[in-house]
Amino acid sequence: MRVTVYAGSAPGDSPVFADEVGRFVAELAGRGTEFVYGGGSTGLMGVVADRALAEGGKVIGVIPRELVDAEIAHPGLSELHVVPTMHERKQLLADLGDAIVAVPGGVGTLEELFEVWAALILGHHGKPLVLLNIDGYWDPLVEVVTRMAQRGFLREAEIGSLVSVTDAAGFEAAVRDWVPPPPRWQAPDPTTTAATR
Repeated sequence: MRVTVYAGSAPGDSPVFADEVGRFVAELAGRGTEFVYGGGSTGLMGVVADRALAEGGKVIGVIPRELVDAEIAHPGLSELHVVPTMHERKQLLADLGDAIVAVPGGVGTLEELFEVWAALILGHHGKPLVLLNIDGYWDPLVEVVTRMAQRGFLREAEIGSLVSVTDAAGFEAAVRDWVPPPPRWQAPDPTTTAATR
């Protein structure tokens, strides 16, 4: 399996983030999982690459040319794709993975996550979309998902479209049990009005 990881280029405010991301990646890499990520060497992005490589795993980086220096492209990757734009980066990251996991990160991580989540809801892909919820980092987002459903902006079948897990075993279970939501444009919900779409 090949997993796309969205991760922050900063380490966060606690060593628990790097520790848990490293443990997650090492366990999966030790079982033959390959990784795709944003190509940087700093923050949690660097942890993803370093731990996977230390376990003998294959790591593919994707980075825009303008960020090769700013994000300090990782020099030791199995493959590094340097692309012209951020849009092409996001598309290739999504295309190359069989499943997608977001570990803690900032605005860039959220942008990547939301774009691929919207594409899932619209039926443009059916890949598992998972949050690695370290130290409750993603709890507010999980609460927002629940609120979206309560207020009529997500269908019942879409509530589980972002799966929150805390470790590699939870991730593997989420991928194994994954059933993508029906594409919204193919299967309209008769109870959903135009006002709530």
